[in-house]
Amino acid sequence: MKTIRDLDIAGKRVLIRVDFNVPMDEERRITDDLRIRTALPTLTYALEQKAKVILCSHLGRPKGRRIEEYSLAPVAGYLGEILARPVTLAPDCVGGEVEALVSSMQEGDVVMLENLRFHPGEQANDPEFAKRLAGLADVYINNAFAVSHRAHASVVGVPAYCREKGAGFLLARELEYFHRSIDDPVRPLAAMVGGAKVSSKLGALENMLTRVDRLLIGGAMANTFLKSRGFDVGASRVEDDLLESARQLLADAAAKGVRVYLPVDVIAADRFAPDAVCKQVTIQDIPAGWMALDIGPATVLCFNEALADARTIIWNGPMGAFEMDAFARGTMAMAHTLGTSHALTITGGGDSNAAVRKFGEAENITYMSTGGGAFLMLMEGRELPGVRALAD
Repeated sequence: MKTIRDLDIAGKRVLIRVDFNVPMDEERRITDDLRIRTALPTLTYALEQKAKVILCSHLGRPKGRRIEEYSLAPVAGYLGEILARPVTLAPDCVGGEVEALVSSMQEGDVVMLENLRFHPGEQANDPEFAKRLAGLADVYINNAFAVSHRAHASVVGVPAYCREKGAGFLLARELEYFHRSIDDPVRPLAAMVGGAKVSSKLGALENMLTRVDRLLIGGAMANTFLKSRGFDVGASRVEDDLLESARQLLADAAAKGVRVYLPVDVIAADRFAPDAVCKQVTIQDIPAGWMALDIGPATVLCFNEALADARTIIWNGPMGAFEMDAFARGTMAMAHTLGTSHALTITGGGDSNAAVRKFGEAENITYMSTGGGAFLMLMEGRELPGVRALAD
């Protein structure tokens, strides 16, 4: 797979697929610019090469309709401030007006196409829509790791119509770090997985058993594993249809010599609310009708011991409902553990990254992946469609 550095882009129209699907407040001010700033090295390089830079992204879920609250106008304005040069927002992402605007571009100009998802052809990977997008450019660059698991027109359709194509620095860096952590890790390799659902991560967990030395499971998904082992978890969130899958995964781990760590105590509450009655209990003593909403201090000690000599650590998913202070201590403790570790540490997924930032450890993590779904697909051992499209 080529990168943007391998291509001659000087003076050419370069269509860069970025992921600027950033959170905004009610005033449409950007509240987290991580996805914009991680794209900057690629954009800066293209401008240094005197390319004509055309950016395309989606924002939100307008479902194929033009909805002004999902316009990329605030993003274009914000990016212009960072780059200290005008970023022109196109009236659409395809059509005569857009083609005329692109045709008038000079070297070093930056045009941002309007929200791709204003057109149903984007998510449907419509060939005609992809062809019209590709017609705007001489070179296509995918710098959007976070959407590279989706078979959308701007991700897999456009490359089919572009002879010159490659990865941006962000996409290449994501793949490099994943390779370092999974395909060729310094061992021991430990994976810490949390979040709400086993169903969304079962494939990743199964694949991890062939790669990791230790597997730590927390968050609400741990309840399903605990119940599969015969523990009464009260009113905790459980996926009953996956109890047998959980039992089988634990059996497979034992057969492969992979040590699995589950919570030994939890912070239980009588309801899911900031002012709920809470108490620390062992997993044998969760009160009837109560729910486990965070790992407890004994589990933190156990997890810390499991990670103490790890040389590579991957973290995907929080250990509890960390958005509420009453249930944030477990996730906070593990964020600090990774932040002070001498291991290669990689976090993947929006919640994990949000937790690391919330608890002040972002600068102490080796690498924070920008993609949740794409990260999980790689953890499942599957090739990303967006990456495959660059090699075709």
